[in-house]
Amino acid sequence: MHVSLAHRTYICSMRFIKGILFFIIVFSLLFSACKKDELLTDPSAKLDFSTDSVLFDTVFTTLGSTTKIFKIYNEHSQTLNISRIYLAGGSSSPFKLNVDGISGKSITDTEIMGGDSLFVFVQVTVDPTGVNNPLLIKDSIIFETNSNIQDVKLTAVGQDVYLHRPNHFPTNGFPPYSIIGCNEVWTNDKPHLIFGYAVVDSACTLTMNPGTRVYLYNGSVLWVYKDGTLIVNGLKNQEVTFQGTRLESYYQDVPGQWGKIWLSKGCKNNVINYAIIKNGGIGIQVDSLGAPGIPTLKLSNTVIKNMTAAALFAQGSWIWSNNCLFANCAQYVAALTVGGNYRFEHCTFGNYWTGSEARETPLLLMNNYYVSGSTIYVRRLDSCNFTNCIVDGNLSEELGIDFQEVQNSYSFFFDHCLLKTTRSISSPTLYSNCLVNQNSAFHNTVVGDYRLDAGSAARNAGIGPVSITRDLKDQLRPNASDLSIPDMGCYEYYP
Repeated sequence: MHVSLAHRTYICSMRFIKGILFFIIVFSLLFSACKKDELLTDPSAKLDFSTDSVLFDTVFTTLGSTTKIFKIYNEHSQTLNISRIYLAGGSSSPFKLNVDGISGKSITDTEIMGGDSLFVFVQVTVDPTGVNNPLLIKDSIIFETNSNIQDVKLTAVGQDVYLHRPNHFPTNGFPPYSIIGCNEVWTNDKPHLIFGYAVVDSACTLTMNPGTRVYLYNGSVLWVYKDGTLIVNGLKNQEVTFQGTRLESYYQDVPGQWGKIWLSKGCKNNVINYAIIKNGGIGIQVDSLGAPGIPTLKLSNTVIKNMTAAALFAQGSWIWSNNCLFANCAQYVAALTVGGNYRFEHCTFGNYWTGSEARETPLLLMNNYYVSGSTIYVRRLDSCNFTNCIVDGNLSEELGIDFQEVQNSYSFFFDHCLLKTTRSISSPTLYSNCLVNQNSAFHNTVVGDYRLDAGSAARNAGIGPVSITRDLKDQLRPNASDLSIPDMGCYEYYP
């Protein structure tokens, strides 16, 4: 086919123009890429940070901390090269760094594109110091950029502990455990940290002095074995505390952080006075009877709260309790099961659980049986007496009375108590001078404050004379002999 000279000239011109355009586009892309990658070297260009300091709550020796996070920002339009990020304390620093996925005590040549940011992760581990008092630990993360020196300060409180770590590892499925020294006394000079199961062995006694602090790791248990004894000798303002190892403010009321205190079958003469037990699975589990004629557990002036299962879980036990607060559990605050013998005076049972899953169980459960396979075994509830107590929560029915109707198989009695229930309380053999569905007017259940406000129906509604002369706050209770009547519950109202 014949192509004219003019047409060939046109085609060549178009090819030339396309070539020029292609060259311009490629040159522009290369130029912009080079410009984009060009580093900002101006000494006045600095980094910005989401915080100027990182503070860790108390960190126990050997345990390590939670991870703290902050961000580095490049607010400039060009890329900045951080020539070095390092810990001022060097290789001996107890802190650890991870910057943009790279770990180390010193990290070099980290680039941040213009308008971008990077995450910095920090942890700290405290070596045993042999010092009882908390130790303040400080360091800094240094950032060198274009000869600029910037820093983020690090502060942690390290605490040496008495460490109870498993040294027995059964192969029969039982969890790892350690055995506490027979007749050991725990003091308040530094905390006790329990991993796994810590066992009070048979015929041994563990005594805790006023102000002792016990921290239990995830799932850990303090187990009092057959014929063993636990004595908790707290005092007002020197309570013995049991809680989890997470001390950040976020976790101060979070349940399920540790296992339980387990007073197992056959242990005896246990005494807990002035204790705070919080944020576990079960506060105290008490199994079966101990020594004949002596309560398995005397429990007084104690707060047990924020449990995933129950504050007090008893199975055929003998418990005498006064001036105690059982509160805020995902299921029961007190489950008194498989019979037993129980006596509660001036106790408050309160449950205004607000967890992610609504509570469906009444806060107080009493029963006289257990089920094994298809067989029901009845165990007599010899007595379960409540005097000057409050049983109140956010369900319409807070009394779980679940008995096998076998002759003389149970006996319970509420005397001068405030009860949240839909049940009839007309039987004089079961209830005496009780208030039903009246306003307890607790001070602030959201923060777990179960003191009585002025409008509480529990005020001046108890019965005297009282043997428990002081309340949980160590305030004096009135006595019926002077025509004053005590309040119900563990707290006496004071303006």
